[in-house]
Amino acid sequence: MNKTELINYVAEVSHMTKVDAGRAVDAVFKGIIEGLANKSDCQFVGFGSFRIRKRKARLGRNPRSGKEIKIPASTGVGFSASKQLKELLNK
Repeated sequence: MNKTELINYVAEVSHMTKVDAGRAVDAVFKGIIEGLANKSDCQFVGFGSFRIRKRKARLGRNPRSGKEIKIPASTGVGFSASKQLKELLNK
């Protein structure tokens, strides 16, 4: 499912216009982004959690040349599915 399909689904299920459903989906995404940007985990009961993940600096290899390169430390986002979501997917 992509964003357009999600907007169509929200519009159909909630009896909203596609424009209003698009605004609602955008607001949810913006809320998650702002929460993570403020160094806060975003937890949704029955769905899962988005968490900030820190990656340490490390050495890697350039696949073309085989030379070692330094990969700097970075911050990413991880998602952990809730128990209910895992059970639903594993039926």
